[in-house]
Amino acid sequence: MLSYLRGTLKFTALLTLFVLTALDVTGQQKYWVFFTDKEGVSFDPLTYFDQKAIDRRIKHNIPLNDPSDWAVKQEYIDGVTTIASLVSKSSRWFNALAVQATPSEIKKITELTFVKSANAFKTTVKPLTAEKIGSVKAELSSYNKELLKFQTSRMQGGLFTTGGIDGSGIRVAIFDVGFPQVDTHPALEHIRKAKKIIETYDFVRNKEHVYGHNGHGRSVLSCIAGIHQGTNMGLATGADFLLAITERMVSENFAEEENWVAAIEWADKNGADIVSSSLGYTYHRYFPDEMNGSVSLVARAANKAASKGMLIVNAAGNEGSNNWVTIVTPGDADSVLTIGGIDPKRDMHVNFSSYGPTADKRMKPNVCALGIVVVANKNFVTTSSGTSFSTPLVAGFAACAMQRFPNMTNMDMFKAIEASAHLYPYYDYAHGYGIPQADYFMKDNDNDVRPTFKFEEDEDYINIIQLDGAFDHPDTLIVDKSPIRNLYYNIQNEKGALIRYGVVTAEEKRVLSFLKSEIGKHNSLFVHFEGYTDSYSLKF
Repeated sequence: MLSYLRGTLKFTALLTLFVLTALDVTGQQKYWVFFTDKEGVSFDPLTYFDQKAIDRRIKHNIPLNDPSDWAVKQEYIDGVTTIASLVSKSSRWFNALAVQATPSEIKKITELTFVKSANAFKTTVKPLTAEKIGSVKAELSSYNKELLKFQTSRMQGGLFTTGGIDGSGIRVAIFDVGFPQVDTHPALEHIRKAKKIIETYDFVRNKEHVYGHNGHGRSVLSCIAGIHQGTNMGLATGADFLLAITERMVSENFAEEENWVAAIEWADKNGADIVSSSLGYTYHRYFPDEMNGSVSLVARAANKAASKGMLIVNAAGNEGSNNWVTIVTPGDADSVLTIGGIDPKRDMHVNFSSYGPTADKRMKPNVCALGIVVVANKNFVTTSSGTSFSTPLVAGFAACAMQRFPNMTNMDMFKAIEASAHLYPYYDYAHGYGIPQADYFMKDNDNDVRPTFKFEEDEDYINIIQLDGAFDHPDTLIVDKSPIRNLYYNIQNEKGALIRYGVVTAEEKRVLSFLKSEIGKHNSLFVHFEGYTDSYSLKF
């Protein structure tokens, strides 16, 4: 039995070293300075926004001329610049300016009449790098060839492909640490030939060129749209792309979240429909109980982006097997589609994938995809792992679903992707609703689901009994082997919070038994097996 029982961890000894300040040796600290108003700022949305951004606002009934999109007042920036040691990027959405200042400087800044407040940065970012990378060979092994096919077929991606759905007309922004070889790699040649890369920007170095530095972004892009020797590595091979570098390098500990905020506003301006982000902020500047979607500025920016009509897809994190354990921010944001990882050999949670729920007990992750995949490396392709790659697989899936239903709003699509997942309506804090399935968008869904198990109650136990023929239409698949039969269960309280959950392999007719006392009064037992979900509550 594999049981996923996780609680909020407090490891104050480590965090105390980091959490109070981010002072450097000169006594300077990074701050967000928030201003009082934008009075007198002029704004022309028709010249500021890309036409795709305008179309998205019209589709979502969002005003074209909204004060949150107006620029920060230049005279306010100038006033702070005369005091601060260094000024950096401004945020239209938050009417804020990132600065570096000494304690005496920030005191003077907060005394300015047009300054509302100044908040110290919580700055450490942790790009969600691969847990392991396979050796680079001239040719994939037979197993990895099957894995390459499986990373899209597990989402029934062939239904999109045969239906002529490839993400065409959908614009996807990718935030990462670098995109070397995107301008030369054979797996991305079709993107270059079709001129599908619309805009690029390096927010670390403040220039447009992004085809250098760490190759993590190249691998992420390949999981959305790559093609290796005729086999799709991702599903959105016809999508358009915005490529943004928001962090200096994968191993950097003290990069600035201001780049992520700047990039999300840039993606909005340039017409992104979807943002795929494999970055996450964790223990160097936050406690687990701050993962509630409202503490970090990146989480607030992600929610703001969703209010602008974009679908934000972010990794759950690779913290499941270390001390942090839980979801990383901005994956904790309510309006972010947060993606967990699946082990292709077991078709269940892969050990490194972060667990939910959020600190305020909301379900996360929302859905999941393979966490061990084939990606584009420097010269060829190789295997790699991490929720960094589960995320773009789902982003590519979402682009196809958006192409199929172009009039669906971003949050309606968010809910539809959840509803398409293979465990839905069952959920837990390791898998969310499971792996999105293309048939939800490509076929009529009559919801005629055949029961695969039943509950039997005796004096002391609730027994889960599988029915004859339950395995006629299995929904549990693994790569390069016969399907395994996973049964998922959880015990929920009256508010829908999970008290316990887990997965077992169904090998006997009586799959699982629970003492009635384990379930308890006012709680419910939910079970998912081979496409069928049912619940049981004790009668008192």
